[in-house]
Amino acid sequence: MTVRLYDSRSQTVTDFVPLIEGEVGIYVCGPTVQSSPHIGHLRSALVYDLWRRWLNYRGYRVTLVRNVTDIDDKILASAAAEHSAETWWALAYRFELEFTAGYAELGILPPTYEPRATASIGQMHELIQRLIDAGHAYPASDSSGDVYFDTSSWPSYGELTRQKLDDMAPAADADPRGKRDARDFALWKGHKATEPESASWPSPWGAGRPGWHLECSAMAARYLGPRFDIHGGGRDLRFPHHENELAQSTAAGDEFANYWVHNGLVNIGGQKMSKSLGNSIYVSEFLSQARPLVVRYYLGSAHYRSTIDYHDGSLVEAEAALERIESFLTRVDRRLDGTTFAGSGAPVIPEAFAAAMDDDLAVPQALAVLHDTMRAGNAALDSDDIETAARIRGEVFAMTDVLGINPLLAPWNAAQSAESTPALARLVERLLADREEARAAKDFAAADRIRDELAGAGIQLEDTPTGTQWSIA
Repeated sequence: MTVRLYDSRSQTVTDFVPLIEGEVGIYVCGPTVQSSPHIGHLRSALVYDLWRRWLNYRGYRVTLVRNVTDIDDKILASAAAEHSAETWWALAYRFELEFTAGYAELGILPPTYEPRATASIGQMHELIQRLIDAGHAYPASDSSGDVYFDTSSWPSYGELTRQKLDDMAPAADADPRGKRDARDFALWKGHKATEPESASWPSPWGAGRPGWHLECSAMAARYLGPRFDIHGGGRDLRFPHHENELAQSTAAGDEFANYWVHNGLVNIGGQKMSKSLGNSIYVSEFLSQARPLVVRYYLGSAHYRSTIDYHDGSLVEAEAALERIESFLTRVDRRLDGTTFAGSGAPVIPEAFAAAMDDDLAVPQALAVLHDTMRAGNAALDSDDIETAARIRGEVFAMTDVLGINPLLAPWNAAQSAESTPALARLVERLLADREEARAAKDFAAADRIRDELAGAGIQLEDTPTGTQWSIA
């Protein structure tokens, strides 16, 4: 029952040992809300939703913090590019709502806390002052209001990504005015005349706004304390964002994250998804191609650290896999209906599934166990071993529940299924009655014709000892 994870800092798979027994604190870098969410954003949020669900199953009380960066260079640039009366903060909020809607569509549980950067300015000021007092940060000498982290003052800088300071490129996160070293990064950005007055806050060093890296260090400490269990985010954030977070937090005296977890990215046809290449797939477009449950299955089916290479047909494969789950659960419930086994089957997760999930959240191996179990369940139904089928139903129910893909549970059962539509049900039941009359009269040609007509309409029939059952094929 030991959960193991790949710690990016040590670059090893290691046993997870929480700071407080029975509790887990996770901080995840959320979106910078300067534009609509793409499928990479959903994939990242889904990864930590799966981690959270599994840790919950293993008995931990999980506190998940996922921030919203609602002030940043990119947001100001995006608002300026719109050439409209929309303010930067209105634009940021509009896109934040799109992210929230996308998460909800995929059944991603809301975080315990979802702080916005603009609500933690005071905590950021305190952190900057601690760094200045410790000799690891300095205000720019040109009275611009900028404050920088002194990378040369912190010998451990580069430890997360195992880089040497001399090999690093200049930090491009701020105007180099007033820097002592080109690799120093911004903690506070002095206000510029070209920026809106509303995008600045007073500070001991002059009006301005926080640096991107500073935001997460301040919010993580505010909501989880100076030391917490897991810091997560996309692999593309390891440098410079997470490297800088680690440096500024530890230089200020905080122990920060015990473990660092990074999810893989999403490629499109072998290429990295990016705006410059024009190959980004946005959430609204993706969800128009398949049901949200199919999208969740697809984005969650690869190992979380691997790169997903999306191509035409990817969602078709996911749809087929999900239909096998839906078909089995529908079939077994209909067969058990009216028997002493109806609704039975303890929701117990098989040991092989649990072992895969404990091993650095190996979802592909866990899904293999799920589909093998369903094959055994269908075999039990074929031989009319309903007791075994009931037991397996419970196992499948439990596995799909912890992965968030159980079609019988919320939010997926909220939408009325085609089988439950009264008009369709009446039509199919009438044709089934006609088929039974034809079979009783030994008019097998007519019975077969009705079966073929239903199959052509996408209705699958299964003749069982308790009658003919139907479902959407």
